[in-house]
Amino acid sequence: MLLVAVLAATVGCDRVTKRIAVENLAGAADLTFLGGTLRVVYAENTGGFLSLGSDLPPRWRTGVFVGATGALLVAGLIGLVRARGNRLYLLGATLFLAGGVSNWIDRLAHGKVVDFLSVGVGPLRTGVFNVADVAILTGLAVVLLTEFQRPASGPRHVTDPA
Repeated sequence: MLLVAVLAATVGCDRVTKRIAVENLAGAADLTFLGGTLRVVYAENTGGFLSLGSDLPPRWRTGVFVGATGALLVAGLIGLVRARGNRLYLLGATLFLAGGVSNWIDRLAHGKVVDFLSVGVGPLRTGVFNVADVAILTGLAVVLLTEFQRPASGPRHVTDPA
């Protein structure tokens, strides 16, 4: 039940923040905070991560970002439902899928994703992103950390230095 709550809260938070961005940021001047470290800027992304694929023909974009991504999300959700074990891993996988689902909803409904945040110092900046992207990257980081913490399988051979 906790994972369902995390999924719903993540998707809900992303949907609400994107709605606020559309209503208040589209056509408005960029906002900067913390000496420009955080920028709030409206952007519409028809591609994937860092706008990759945005120059593809519309049918290809739909096939990749709606069709293929939707199939991968369904497979991921099935895998998550069947998964057992490490709770931290399950949390990370849930965050990853929740972000993917929320961005997929945008692509399905509008053919694009609304992004509105950018972080950086001076010329070193991230691309423009949204709450779903934060969930995806946080979930991926948690999954990878839990994978690296797993003990190696198989017998271990210890040699006696004496």
